[in-house]
Amino acid sequence: MNIQTAIDLTHNALTMAMILTMPILVVSLVIGVAVSLFQAVTQINETTLSFLPKVAGVVGVLLILMPWMVRQLIDYTTDLFRRLPGVTQ
Repeated sequence: MNIQTAIDLTHNALTMAMILTMPILVVSLVIGVAVSLFQAVTQINETTLSFLPKVAGVVGVLLILMPWMVRQLIDYTTDLFRRLPGVTQ
């Protein structure tokens, strides 16, 4: 395996990880900002108030996007296995 192949494989793996985690991170960020704004306006400082909506949002996004995420991972793994003979040369 040459250095360019290793770089390409690493780049593809990191890109796939970013694509799969981005929706979860964005939802968590938006909910966190909204809850923080609500807490600042109402002056309520309850830790569970910021934790529970984030967990519910992340679980909701995972339930909705899980088929798409699994399809992306299957496509990536299939492509990786197809390229495997060229990697060993």
